[in-house]
Amino acid sequence: MAGNSSMRGRQTVRDMVLSMAAIGVVVAVGYAFLPHDGGDGVHVVDYRSSLASAKRAAPYPLLGPEGLSDKWRATSVEYKQDAKGAATWHLGFVTPSGDYAAIEQSNGNRDQVIADAVSGGQPDGNASVDGKEWERYQGSRYRGLTVQTGSATTVVTGSASYQELSELAQALK
Repeated sequence: MAGNSSMRGRQTVRDMVLSMAAIGVVVAVGYAFLPHDGGDGVHVVDYRSSLASAKRAAPYPLLGPEGLSDKWRATSVEYKQDAKGAATWHLGFVTPSGDYAAIEQSNGNRDQVIADAVSGGQPDGNASVDGKEWERYQGSRYRGLTVQTGSATTVVTGSASYQELSELAQALK
């Protein structure tokens, strides 16, 4: 009787080992045939049609970049309008240096737009971009450049340097 129990125990262990080996083979084969691009995991989005639609819908002259190199990779895009009529445009990028930069534009309350875009932002001087004066803000995590364009506040913000933020701001048309 003890012999049968011992034999069943060895058979159970053997069955578990064989099952694990079979699963390992399936996983290895699956891994071998899945594509590996070796990329950096950035999911690029095409923002151009969203930009065109948002420009038609926005109650202010909505700005989008023109002429940026393909090293600027768009990663997020959104246009929304709230019940109070505040329209908000967002377009986010991974910059050529690998940092984050975004365009935030809204006809909502100017101070709130800046506070939302540059959390903890404090004035940090001015910057001349394409002959126009932009205010600089340094926040706890992001920095930003902001300018009033008609009824809208435009903020170019992110972890990118002021130089890259200026490059993005200069591309806005």
